[in-house]
Amino acid sequence: MIGIVAVSHSARLGEAALELALQMVQGDGMRVRVAAGAGVEPDGTPILGTDAVAVAAAIDELAAECDGVLVLMDLGSAVLSAELALELRMSDVPVRLAPAPFVEGLLAAVVSAAAGGSLEVVAQEASAALGAKTGQLADADEGGQADSGPVADARSLDEGSSLRSDAVVRTVTVRNPLGIHARPAALIAETSVGADVRLRKLPDGPDAAAVSLSRMLILGARHGDEIELSATGADAEGVVARLVALFADGFGEGTEAAGTPVAAATRSLETQTQARSPVAAGTVLRGRGVSGGRIAAPVVLLAAPLEEPDATAVVAPDARESEVSAIEWAAVAVADQLRARTSSATGEARAILDASRLLASDPELVAEASALVRTRGRTAARAVWETAVTHEKGLAALGGRAAERAADIRDVRDRIIAEILEVDMPGVPERDEPFVLVAADLAPADTAALDGGNCVGLVTEQGGPTSHTAIIARSLGIPAVVGLAGATGIAAGATVLVDGDRGTVEVEPAASRIQAAESASVLVPFDGEGVLSDGRRIHLLANVGGAADAATAAAASAEGVGLFRTEFCFLDRVDAPSVDEQVEAYRGVLAAFPGRRVVVRTLDAGSDKPLPFANADHEDNPALGVRGLRIARRSPTLLDDQLRALALAADAESALVEVMAPMVATVDEARDFTERARAAGLLTVGVMIETPSAALLASEMLEVVDFVSIGTNDLAQYTLAADRLLGELGDLNDPWQPAVLRLIGAAGAAGRRWELPVGVCGEAAADPTLAPVLVGLGVTSLSMTPRALGRVAAALGAVTEAQCLSAAEAVLTSATAVDARAAASAVLGF
Repeated sequence: MIGIVAVSHSARLGEAALELALQMVQGDGMRVRVAAGAGVEPDGTPILGTDAVAVAAAIDELAAECDGVLVLMDLGSAVLSAELALELRMSDVPVRLAPAPFVEGLLAAVVSAAAGGSLEVVAQEASAALGAKTGQLADADEGGQADSGPVADARSLDEGSSLRSDAVVRTVTVRNPLGIHARPAALIAETSVGADVRLRKLPDGPDAAAVSLSRMLILGARHGDEIELSATGADAEGVVARLVALFADGFGEGTEAAGTPVAAATRSLETQTQARSPVAAGTVLRGRGVSGGRIAAPVVLLAAPLEEPDATAVVAPDARESEVSAIEWAAVAVADQLRARTSSATGEARAILDASRLLASDPELVAEASALVRTRGRTAARAVWETAVTHEKGLAALGGRAAERAADIRDVRDRIIAEILEVDMPGVPERDEPFVLVAADLAPADTAALDGGNCVGLVTEQGGPTSHTAIIARSLGIPAVVGLAGATGIAAGATVLVDGDRGTVEVEPAASRIQAAESASVLVPFDGEGVLSDGRRIHLLANVGGAADAATAAAASAEGVGLFRTEFCFLDRVDAPSVDEQVEAYRGVLAAFPGRRVVVRTLDAGSDKPLPFANADHEDNPALGVRGLRIARRSPTLLDDQLRALALAADAESALVEVMAPMVATVDEARDFTERARAAGLLTVGVMIETPSAALLASEMLEVVDFVSIGTNDLAQYTLAADRLLGELGDLNDPWQPAVLRLIGAAGAAGRRWELPVGVCGEAAADPTLAPVLVGLGVTSLSMTPRALGRVAAALGAVTEAQCLSAAEAVLTSATAVDARAAASAVLGF
């Protein structure tokens, strides 16, 4: 096994990039360490920089269990620290330094190491990552990086393209909407372990080794393309069969034939029209919220990559001095911009920005570009481009640390050309005021570049809950909505209200809506205790999806976890995780809440979250099909293994673990689940109230279970018969709908009768106005996103139990959602 040390100036960037990379592979065998940052200021502010001692310690830590260590560096002093670390380390394990593109290089290295690549192969994959990126963008690269270096199996493409007589060959179709991007490529690489697999894009496209993430990305395989798979080796038949299933399932991202929300949006004529047309003011667009929070700010569109300026254009002699002036003024403007940003930066960031400022002010660069204009008639933009290429090649030829400055040259080049052409810089824009970034999609490096900037919200047309955009946005605390068809039709400068919890984007909202969002975005401190003004305790818990979320919730003083979504352990896999893998994943969450309650929901696959090993069959109406607990009908071992893993994790930690099943509709289902859970060693067992049937049978359910928890999102969907992923039905998916409130009241009454807990873990729990109403309806605990804890606690602390009961009575007699809100506000004074 090859170990990897990621050296970054930013601890947040390093950890976020690592989390993204580890999402690409499964299992607990990866050996990756992050050596990032240079400590903290006295006030706790992270210091940008690198520490050679920390890098050496990370290498030594990996040395005992790895055959070699790859050290991946981002920029600047990271290289110096890594080289010094080689002198400071105590171990003698083979080490390679890789000055590769940090985020893309780490992804490629992790995937290659997981596939069993040697140190040399892993290093080659990391270095080839930039070529994969530029190849995908179809952007010219003078250095030829997209074609450089051997592929990961140490054979040339030509050598691999001739099929052996004993090869197992199949033709498959790329069915997932986004084609073979990084995550599908990682799944292919992992599934191919055990055979020598190659992929060829038909009819006459390039081919790639399955162990090479970068080469697979360069294939450029999109939805509908045909791919020839060929495999040799002892397990060739089995590997190819698993790969065929992987392609058929769309890599867990859905397929057009399966009618998933993403594919349906792609097919919909209405959606296609919307994506091409400007979005009108007042429109509410619905995608998928992947990073919670609400924010209102002007839109900035992701700037397109700069195209190479026309080399054939010739400037007339009498216009050349004007072009020279454009170069001089652009260089001055860029230097001023960088000087302003340097003044507000600290530590290593200040040094990096100052170096870029000096490059922009370099008189030789300006003089040489001006000479090209005067003597050859080059346009200003073309002259800067050609001059930069010359400087870049000169630095690259020097090798070592000097070669790193080539990237700085390209950055300054693009800044000056963008200033000349009066266009935005490529990639994530720089703004002095807060903004919402809107794009078709973001590259990992683009998303990581948001750290420390003024981007306060993200909206993309592509992506899903496990995309790199979602992962890094959550780690940076930026509200984000992905999979939003038509997003790039929103006009630049338009104010949008981004709701990362509900997955909506409102264009040019009313002033009152913006004010409400600003109020909601203010973090109200939570002291760790929910209590009404007359002293009654209401437990305020957090919803989490993994160890990182649990740490955030614990830091926010959540009293425990009311909903631990275990799907994160199962996503993007062709087979279920082992019991041991699950135990380790669950312990990461339980460890954050020693001695406190953690309610775990068993696997809720199906509907909008299909998994290839749980939902293999096509369903015409998956929301009403085999999802949640119903998966145990066809795969009982899947549930039993998860329950056993939860019991083992609970035994290893001190958290008070409770388990509940999703999508329960009958008392028989509740009884069967309870027996299975207790047989596995889990003593406190409950069920989710998500269907009208479960709500109406809540009293009977509580005869066989210990608690119930209401999922208001699905309860509204099934009560109003309105797909919660369909934007135009958003008004129906409202927990204030009287029918939904009455069903919640039925469950609450059952809890009072049996004196057993009734929780709410849907988004309704985070509504400060609705929270007292839910308490009045019989709810004893509320579970929400950690950032909402303080606001909900403040709302509860302002009312008595009598007011909560009165508000509940008022909403139960309301006829409409508007009436219910008004009735509650009148009683509560909100």
